[in-house]
Amino acid sequence: MSEPRKIVIVGAGLAGATAAGTLRERGYAGEILLLGTDTHRPYELPPLSKGLLMGNTDEPDWVHDDGFYAEKDIAFSSGATATKIELGARLVHDDAGGEHRFDRLVLATGSRPRSLPVPGGDLPGLRTLRTLDDALALRSAFKDAGRVVIVGAGWIGTEAAAAAREHGAEVTVVDQVASPLLAVLGEQVAGVFKDLHAEHGVNWRLGEGVAGFTGDQDGVTGVRLQSGDELPADVVLVAVGAAPRVDLAHAAGLELSDDGGVCADAGLRTAAPDVYAIGDIAAHFHPRYGKRVRVEHWSNAKWQGEHVAGNLLGENEPYLRSPYFFSDQYDTNTGGPAVGCEYRGLADLERDHLVVRGDLKTFDFTAFWVSPDGEVHAAMNVNQWDVRDALKRLVDSRVKVTDEALKSGSLADLG
Repeated sequence: MSEPRKIVIVGAGLAGATAAGTLRERGYAGEILLLGTDTHRPYELPPLSKGLLMGNTDEPDWVHDDGFYAEKDIAFSSGATATKIELGARLVHDDAGGEHRFDRLVLATGSRPRSLPVPGGDLPGLRTLRTLDDALALRSAFKDAGRVVIVGAGWIGTEAAAAAREHGAEVTVVDQVASPLLAVLGEQVAGVFKDLHAEHGVNWRLGEGVAGFTGDQDGVTGVRLQSGDELPADVVLVAVGAAPRVDLAHAAGLELSDDGGVCADAGLRTAAPDVYAIGDIAAHFHPRYGKRVRVEHWSNAKWQGEHVAGNLLGENEPYLRSPYFFSDQYDTNTGGPAVGCEYRGLADLERDHLVVRGDLKTFDFTAFWVSPDGEVHAAMNVNQWDVRDALKRLVDSRVKVTDEALKSGSLADLG
């Protein structure tokens, strides 16, 4: 496999920018073009709903220092949108009329916030959180808001609720589920986060759907529930998940997975010659799980960006890392407990059973999701930081352990 003369990367988020930087670190001397729609240089998303939204920092974590792309001879085109891919001709077209030939192509187009198809869903002032500009505007709005309504009790919704409470707003979170984060954590651990936010004064409206948003041309003024209740609001945030940006790939003829991602093999290659998919859009075959896996988290973007660089240069190695994410919720301004947590692996909530080490009620524990034959499919440490390496070994090694060993044994001796 000869070294490509030109690599085009569509998407200048964490995944795409990391791929570009890693190519240079590995000695690639050919042309690199990084196309990104954001007008800012590439940055990481987690701080947007955490430290930046809380007010602890005014900047995100930049993927590379200012000047890096020029110094490394990476052609970075910010505010550029790829409009069409011609796979046969190996061409990418952009919205400025440019045509970019490639020897290898990386698709790292990320995700967009989902909307709610209900009356008032297009009202001005209805907020989502995905970009740096979104986060800065939302933080400013939280500071001035008396009442905030957040639709969606996932990670973005719960982190935003914590930030809004830290800024002193009255917060109500609406979701059809019975507990926040239920689909990821299961009922028992999800209940911990429900209690956490209740202790900080968050009002839950769970098990309820949104019928529409109220307001006029001047902006949104509230949320109408399917029960008929109306929740007045100064700020309304819709945090009902993200949809992978696959329009470009689909129009080019690339295969999509059942969950809407771009199908890729274990090495992150699509079925099209010399075309790769990474980050939020990549539904890649994961040898560890024996199926396609698509993960919308920081770690996946970063590590797949690093990994694909080697395969672009001919290594052809499978991507084997286990999924990982983290969350920080609350500081101390509202008087209740703060939670920091990390999750590793991929639980099967229908088959795995839960083992808890520590005390759920004091927000100081580690949770394990264990298969019927004793493998730790996933582990989550909450306010416990000295177990991180042991948990990674446990999840990655897939050794069989007993529940008792997980509850009270030495984790360092397992895995």
